[in-house]
Amino acid sequence: MQKKHKHQVLVTGSFAQEGLRKLHEACEVDLLEKPSAEELPDVIKKYDALVICDDTEVNEEIMSAGERLKLIAKMGPDLHRIEIDKATERGITVLHVPERSVISTAEHVMALMLLLARRLPQARSTLKGGGWQKDKHIGVELYGKTLGIVGLGRSGGEVAKRARAFGMHLKAYDPYIPASQAEKLGLDFCGWQETLETSDFISFHVPRSSATKDMIGSEELQLMKRGIRLINCSHAGLINEMALFDAVKEGRVAGAALDEVEDSTEQNPLLQLEEVVITPGLSAFSREAEIKAAVQTGEQVMQALDGEPVSTAVNAPALPPEMLTEVKPFIPLLETMGSFYMQVFGGRIEEVAITYSGKIADYPFRPLTTAFLTGMLGVILGREVNYVNAGLIAEQRGIQVKEVSSKHSATFNNLVAVHVRTEEGTHTLAGTLFENNIIRLVQIGEYRLEVAPSRYMLVTRHIDKPGVVGKIGNILGDTTIASMRLGRSRIGGEAVMVLQVDSPVSREALEKISKMEPILFVSFVEL
Repeated sequence: MQKKHKHQVLVTGSFAQEGLRKLHEACEVDLLEKPSAEELPDVIKKYDALVICDDTEVNEEIMSAGERLKLIAKMGPDLHRIEIDKATERGITVLHVPERSVISTAEHVMALMLLLARRLPQARSTLKGGGWQKDKHIGVELYGKTLGIVGLGRSGGEVAKRARAFGMHLKAYDPYIPASQAEKLGLDFCGWQETLETSDFISFHVPRSSATKDMIGSEELQLMKRGIRLINCSHAGLINEMALFDAVKEGRVAGAALDEVEDSTEQNPLLQLEEVVITPGLSAFSREAEIKAAVQTGEQVMQALDGEPVSTAVNAPALPPEMLTEVKPFIPLLETMGSFYMQVFGGRIEEVAITYSGKIADYPFRPLTTAFLTGMLGVILGREVNYVNAGLIAEQRGIQVKEVSSKHSATFNNLVAVHVRTEEGTHTLAGTLFENNIIRLVQIGEYRLEVAPSRYMLVTRHIDKPGVVGKIGNILGDTTIASMRLGRSRIGGEAVMVLQVDSPVSREALEKISKMEPILFVSFVEL
């Protein structure tokens, strides 16, 4: 029998037996069902690792009580009940295994696609009502139809493989992936409008963000073929539900399958439509996915406790103690820069070159570069990206990463300048830390300015003319503009402006702003 290590592991919630068996190979394991907030601080003292399979909250008090606690592992969709920053401060590694499977998602998409194509929900409803009407429920074949795949990540790629087996023509739209990747999968890589106008079925595979909120509204539905069928197994809110209801009632949309909806109550009018199939967030979950996640969690916990590298860590990589104090403040700067860059410039990225100037040139670059990649790729892939896998994902996407150092900085004690080359061109973003580690962006594109990033920002490139801010304010209506920063080359020339706003900006407002005469480009940023 394999000798067990002395690691003590506490598991809360329901954990598949396969995962428990894996943990028992090397650890002493105790189970605790639904621990209370008062109970856990007393219980946690003797454990090296805490595995959470429910909604147990792990706050600073519990971490402080965990005198031996080195590791927290979360199995399931959300991390918001774990104070990750506090864990990082205490040197506690946080692992996350989302219990999701791209195979399960792809199979769910194909199942829903077949349901819509063959009108099976309607046929079943008629049969339950005592009818037997074949003519009323004749469907269509998938063979020879065009499937548009929006978002060519892992799940989108798996759907493409299965749809090809059905003899479907495949088109893909993804603003972040090079055309070569689509070609490897045998897809016709095309633009957004072409995907909407030429597809018979469209399947969505994009992360939840402000950019994908109401991604499909009345205008987009009008562009689609009459008789389009839509499958959304990404997240609720991607398709505007009232616009979809109207389009189905008008007969423009022949069917829609949604794995989540914003309003799951019986008041949702979509539930009245037999052409709309709604499932309660089942797409990425299956018995196999649950077992795989439990086994993976067990393996990752053992590896982490033994000091081996793990692929599911979500907090910053460990640094030598002598470097931690100096480097740690720059990690939020780089992650902010990565997210800001992608939301403003976007594009299909070929190369990321980061120049570290000043005192920061003496620090290890890897955790800082990883932080930038995590912020940048997180805009595209959401929670799939973490500090451990960001570099690998960049490599898989064909993104070259370069690091350059210079101990001299003409303007700041420390400066980070990022030059990103895409298929469309090269863009620059620079940032630094002011006193008390306050983040400042000091260059956007060609323009120098000073921006304190806030949660919501509106970024424009425009011709510098009087009255631009006032006109934008009129369009924003009740959304308050908190501050404005401007960078320009000359009076009356091109300029970049960053407006800090107090709430999200709607797509309708962004569209109106983009049509203003002096506006060359506008983007909404949410950090």
